[in-house]
Amino acid sequence: MTPSIRLLLALLFFLQVVVPVDAQVNAADPALLRDINSIRAIDNHAHVMSVAGEGGKDDEEYDAIPCGKLEFSSPPPLRLRPDNPIYTGAGRELYGYRHGDSMAEADVRDLLEAKRRVMRERGEGYPAWVLDKLNIETMLANRVRPARGLSAPRFRWVSYGDPLMLPLSTRSLRVNSDRQFFFSQEEMLLKRDLAALKLNALPATLELFLSRVVTPALESRKREGAVAVKFVAAYMRPLDFADVPEAGAARVYARYVQGGEPPREEYKKLQDFLFRHIAREAGRLGMAVHIHTGGGCGHYFNVGGANPLLLESVINDPAMRHTTFVLIHGGYPFVKEAEFLLEKPNVYADFSAQTFLLTPQALARVLRGWLEYEPEKVLFATDASPATPEISWEESAWMTNKTAREALAIALTGMMKEGDISRERALELARMVLRDNAAKLYGISAGR
Repeated sequence: MTPSIRLLLALLFFLQVVVPVDAQVNAADPALLRDINSIRAIDNHAHVMSVAGEGGKDDEEYDAIPCGKLEFSSPPPLRLRPDNPIYTGAGRELYGYRHGDSMAEADVRDLLEAKRRVMRERGEGYPAWVLDKLNIETMLANRVRPARGLSAPRFRWVSYGDPLMLPLSTRSLRVNSDRQFFFSQEEMLLKRDLAALKLNALPATLELFLSRVVTPALESRKREGAVAVKFVAAYMRPLDFADVPEAGAARVYARYVQGGEPPREEYKKLQDFLFRHIAREAGRLGMAVHIHTGGGCGHYFNVGGANPLLLESVINDPAMRHTTFVLIHGGYPFVKEAEFLLEKPNVYADFSAQTFLLTPQALARVLRGWLEYEPEKVLFATDASPATPEISWEESAWMTNKTAREALAIALTGMMKEGDISRERALELARMVLRDNAAKLYGISAGR
């Protein structure tokens, strides 16, 4: 047999044997997927829009720093592009879309009219109707404040903590157009907090700022139903929050509270102190601390500054043992770093955003590693977010919910086939990820 014939036979063997086996590894057991699709889930992270208010004005408070208002020149990731035919599946299942995979203008107009008709018919019950369609029992809504149609028990509010750690002028920090927008948003939100507390100006000292602004604002969020405080600090600075003594932070506050521009390193000291203080207060009040980790939107985003390992000194601080941290987006692309942080007793991670950036097969590889390490700390999340009228939070939730369940089924199927877990354990792990872990973390009972 000549070498060329041997090479050809080897190639045929690879095509007939190796490829099918690999395909089987990346496939979900159909029965297991059906069982996973039947689990009523708790969505740990989403940006859901409320029912339109009087006059039909669209909700603009679904995010503290909505990325849609940034300047973009690069196209979005493939799975987020409006012409992706995957979204026609959402149209079919939610609104009875009748035009197959067509994205023709006339067909899309027909879809929008069907969607508006359902919204009119459902009224304030429309957001909960969407959850029912997706088999999601509870969705954690990241919002500036609660809104119509998003009440408990179906929706739980996740408030924002960043404005409370930015009391001084941020003009010197607005080094690009993205940060110009982000800091202007945070300034507006802090003014809203001060107005709610009936304060016309910042208190004169840091001690008074803590007692008259930070603690009352957090307690108000808790009374209004917030289960967590969210930080999007990674959009504005690295996540290396040092352990700064209060006296040092107080000097920075006192020096610039009446005006002037604090140098970046001086302002960092104050921010570092305030972040840790807010995190401790959130823990005292029984609210989790959600932190954006990993990549983010905007052409100036500092991915390296969002590595979850930068939070290690905060997580390891003995004063934080009563504060639970949730790594939103699971640090993607730093998923292995996030995986090992799950060993910490006060750390959880969700896989939101990965649900729209990755295919089910790619996401399954991430989940497999997490499930083999700390399955009790893994949280399902969609990161459902509005983009256009045709692809808003509902369509985003449909796609990401579908991706998450398929990825979970693929990961668990692989573990079953390799003898790591039984089918019963696979279903137990699926329930943990989709609802039980979150129910325990936030004290959510079934049907409540």
